Amino acid sequence: MKYKIIEKEGKVIVEDIKDFEPAHIFECGQCFRWNKEADGSFTGVAKGRVINVLKDENRVIFNNTNKEEFLNIWVDYFDLNRDYEEIKKRLAKKDSVMKKAIHYGTGIRLLNQDEWEILLSFIISSNRSIPLIKKSIESLCRRYGDFIEEYRGKKYYAFPKLEELLNKSVEEIKESHTGYRAKYIVDTVAIAAERQIEIYNLKKLSTSDAKKQLLKFSGVGPKVADCILLFSMRKFDAFPIDVWVRRIMEYFYFPEGTTLKKLQLFAKEHFGEEAGFAQQYLFYYARELGIGK
Repeated sequence: MKYKIIEKEGKVIVEDIKDFEPAHIFECGQCFRWNKEADGSFTGVAKGRVINVLKDENRVIFNNTNKEEFLNIWVDYFDLNRDYEEIKKRLAKKDSVMKKAIHYGTGIRLLNQDEWEILLSFIISSNRSIPLIKKSIESLCRRYGDFIEEYRGKKYYAFPKLEELLNKSVEEIKESHTGYRAKYIVDTVAIAAERQIEIYNLKKLSTSDAKKQLLKFSGVGPKVADCILLFSMRKFDAFPIDVWVRRIMEYFYFPEGTTLKKLQLFAKEHFGEEAGFAQQYLFYYARELGIGK
């Protein structure tokens, strides 16, 4: 992809990035450590770093970074070398619903996130609102993650590593407002520590084989497994079906009460290898319009 990069002290300004809207990216259900600031920018923690992103007309300003770090870390994290115009053109031809969904979430990009962080984050996310999910994750990071830096008057911490959560009791994990999910976290940490499943090797497997392995983790069901596959393993054929995606599919494509298996099969056949991108556009569209509420 072609875009112009300008480095200034403490920031990188990128001109002519297409298909990049911070609100679409950070509010489409794929991440929990990004928060909107009073000036309309978003500050997030990823890859053990703190970064702030501001869209200003045709420029995107990445604050608290430099050109070397931007090229080595953030280009990949924000999936900047992928042509989303082409993806949207192909998906828009599928049906009129998809075309409208793309219009609403036109600036979505799939973040390339850490497998371990996404595994635990989506276990925590089960049956909860995004504000509560964020609260739990931030508490867990403050308690067990490494301190990174203070930025704009706020202290930021890295996501806890496996060894930092090892041998923690269910009661200790519950102190981070995780509720019944605390047991799932403790069990998942134990499975990972015993190397029963190598989380960072799963992306080498096929989508179906990687999903089978993920389902062995405590608290990981089909939806959570698909989220992990899509948001951290680049399995773009994965199609997570949460309450919003189910609502929009039953609103436009199927009658209410359609089985999960039927919805998954439809997504696989209808959207193919780009089902994950379709899922993100549909999720954002459904939530923005309150479809099926």
